[in-house]
Amino acid sequence: MSNTVYYHPAKEVESYCFPQFQALDHQSCYSNSSHEINFSIHTSRNKYCTLESSSPTCHFTISNSPSTVSFSSNGSSVSQQESQFHSPDTIYGSPMSGSYVTDDVNDFRHKLRELESAMLGPDSDILPESYDETLHGGIALPEIDSWRQIMGEIPRNDLKHVLIACAKAVSENDLPTAQCLMSQLRQMVSVSGEPIQRLGAYMLEGLVAKLASSGSLLYKTLKCKEPKSSDLFSYVHILYEVCPYFKFGYMSANGAIAEAMKKENRVHIVDFQIGQGSQWVTLIQAFAARPGGPPHIRITAIDDSTSAHARGGEISIVGKRLSRLAESFKVPFEFNGSSISGSEVRTENLRIQPGEALAVNFAFALHHMPDESVSTQNDRDRLLRQVKSLSPKVVTLVEQESNTNTAPFFPRFLEALDYYSAMFESIDVTLHREHKERINVEQHCLARDVVNVIACEGRERVERHELLGKWKSRFKMAGFSPYPLSSLVNATIKTLLENYSYKYRLEERDGALYLGWRSRDLVASSAWK
Repeated sequence: MSNTVYYHPAKEVESYCFPQFQALDHQSCYSNSSHEINFSIHTSRNKYCTLESSSPTCHFTISNSPSTVSFSSNGSSVSQQESQFHSPDTIYGSPMSGSYVTDDVNDFRHKLRELESAMLGPDSDILPESYDETLHGGIALPEIDSWRQIMGEIPRNDLKHVLIACAKAVSENDLPTAQCLMSQLRQMVSVSGEPIQRLGAYMLEGLVAKLASSGSLLYKTLKCKEPKSSDLFSYVHILYEVCPYFKFGYMSANGAIAEAMKKENRVHIVDFQIGQGSQWVTLIQAFAARPGGPPHIRITAIDDSTSAHARGGEISIVGKRLSRLAESFKVPFEFNGSSISGSEVRTENLRIQPGEALAVNFAFALHHMPDESVSTQNDRDRLLRQVKSLSPKVVTLVEQESNTNTAPFFPRFLEALDYYSAMFESIDVTLHREHKERINVEQHCLARDVVNVIACEGRERVERHELLGKWKSRFKMAGFSPYPLSSLVNATIKTLLENYSYKYRLEERDGALYLGWRSRDLVASSAWK
C-alpha cells in the first residue's frame, strides 16, 4: 500500500489543539496526555501543512463577556488594559471599525486559500486526494464496494449528509470508509463558503481528531497561534454585537435579580463566570435609578485563570472598572475576586456575610462542571447543593440549549451539527461572507468548542451542555424551586430582538425563556430560589 499508517511508542507526547470557540470559554487543548504515542507514515509525498506557531503546544482562553466600553468617572480617557469594558447598550471606543474590512480583496482571498490549505492540507498524507487515489492506495475490493454503496445513497453534493455518513463510519471504526468520505469532504468544505461549508471545515477536523484519539489514524499536529489578548477581545466583541445570545442571557438574568432584590438594602451577587463583568453594567445602572436610592452592592467573582488572557489581565481589572462605574452612579459598591475554577469553589471562597440578600449567577458556566458521567465527585450537582445551603434569594441559569453531555459519539455529532448549523446561519445573516474578521470570530469563538464536543471524551471534553429539562431535574434534586421571570424584562428582550433578524424567536414556556434561530432553540434562561 502506498499510504500505510503505523504507530509506535515515543519519548515525547506531541500536543495538538484547534482554534477555539465559547462560546463561549475555555481551557482545554486537545492533547493525548494519557498515552505517549507517535505516528509515522510511509508515503510518496512529504509535504506537511500545519497552522504554524512558535511553540508546538498551545492553550486557549476566552471570555464569556464579549464586548467593550471605556469609561471613567470624569469623562477622561483611560488606558486600554484598565478601561476596556463593554455594556449591552453603550459601546465607547468599540473595536468594530473600518479596519476590519480588508483593503485588498484579492489579497484577502489569497489569505483565505492559504488558511484552508493549512487547515485542510491539499497534500494531506492522511486522506487520499480522490476516489481514484484511494483505489490506488490498495483498499480491498469489498471495502470499495461498501464505499460505493454509501456514496450512492447520499444525495449528490449534499455536504450535511456526507458529514453524517463520515461520522457514522467513525463511530463504527470503519477506517476505509471514513478515509474515503473525509477525502470527499475536503473538496466540499470551505472556511469562506456557505454556513454549512464553514461549519463542515471545523467538523471535519473534529472527525479526524476523533479517529486520532483512538490511534486509528494519523492526526497531524495543528500548531496554532494563540491570538493576542486585544485580538481575542475584539473577536468576542464582534460575536456579542452580531448575535443576541449573550445579551439575551444577561438581560434575562439581570431582570430576575433586580426583581428579587427590589426591596433589599444590601445585595451580594456571586458570579461564577465574571468574564469582563459586562453583565453588571446595566444592573448597576438600574439599581442607581431605583426609587428610594440604590442598595449597597457587593460582587464576588469566581474566575479561573483561563479568562485572564481574553480580558488582558487579572480579575482585579474587572473590579476597578465596576468600582469606577458604581462611583459615577453613586452606588455603594464592593468587589471581591477569587481566581479559582468553579469545581474547586468552597463556601469560604464566597465570603458570605450576614444581613445581605444573596443572588448567584450561572451564566454559560455550569456546563463546564464535570458531572457523574465524568467523576464520582460530581462537581455539577455538588456545587448546586452547596449554593442551596447558602439560602440564596435567587439563582439565575443561562445555558446553551443542547444535549452534548452524556450522549454517545454519533448522537452527539448529530446534535452538534444541528446546533452549530443554526449558529453559523445566524452569523451569516449579519456578517458579510467575505468580512475579514468573520473567519477569526468563527475560528476563535466557535470552532474550538465544535472540535471539543466531537473529538474529546472524559475530562478532556469540557463542553458538556444539557437541555433545560435536565438542568431542572438537577436544580430540583438540590432543593430549588422555580422563580418566575419578569414579564417586563421579557418585553424588553422582545424589543431588543427587533434590531436583529426576524428569524430569531423568543418563546416563554414552563417558567423559562428560550431564544432560538428559526425552529432551533439555542439558549435557555431560568431562575430558581
